Amino acid sequence: MRIIPAIDIIDGKCVRLSKGDYNTKKIYNENPLEVAKEFEANGIQYLHLVDLDGAKSQHIVNYKILESICSKTNLKVDFGGGLKSDKDLKIAFESGANQITGGSIAVKNYDVFKGWLQQYGSDKIILGADCNNRKIATTGWLETSELDVVDFIKQYEQNGVSYVICTDIAKDGMLQGTSNELYQEILNKTNVKLIASGGVSCFDDLLKVQEIGCEGVIIGKAFYENRITLTELKNIIK
Repeated sequence: MRIIPAIDIIDGKCVRLSKGDYNTKKIYNENPLEVAKEFEANGIQYLHLVDLDGAKSQHIVNYKILESICSKTNLKVDFGGGLKSDKDLKIAFESGANQITGGSIAVKNYDVFKGWLQQYGSDKIILGADCNNRKIATTGWLETSELDVVDFIKQYEQNGVSYVICTDIAKDGMLQGTSNELYQEILNKTNVKLIASGGVSCFDDLLKVQEIGCEGVIIGKAFYENRITLTELKNIIK
């Protein structure tokens, strides 16, 4: 299972939110590159970088930070937040992203997202399936649709999606454990490479999602609040 720390960006700073609420913003570091370098120095190979300004603005904003991290570390970065057009995607990949995550665009503009899958391939395009009470949420989680998360993933699997990041918004940033029943259901009903996101609170949560069969797990607040140490992450990587 891949260990994928998250860096969320607002105003160029490394922040965390609770349940995606921008009013709960807490700044952890003024310099995201510094955080990324610390991850790399401790054996981390992957990074989930989220442009929260972009998610709100509906277009890529913090691509300079992406470019800085990709040019000054060897981390394989998946980048998301505000990717709505072919131009946004081009900027993300030219700035060094290894993969991109599309969430709102996959809900609101099926043809564009499907076109990205066809153009770049399923190894480069991750489906972001962010949900609240099983319903897919969009626009930086400010809007909720009527789409069931499992049906949504199944539909896109039929169109070539391999990688899926599923975030249970109710769990995100709350340090209350991961949505294991939901992840188990997704893995039972699809063959996607599932990346768990939201709710990781301690080292045991990592073992649980690994046991379920998740391909990767994203860690955010648990690391920043010292619930999980870099030493523990090194051990699970080994």
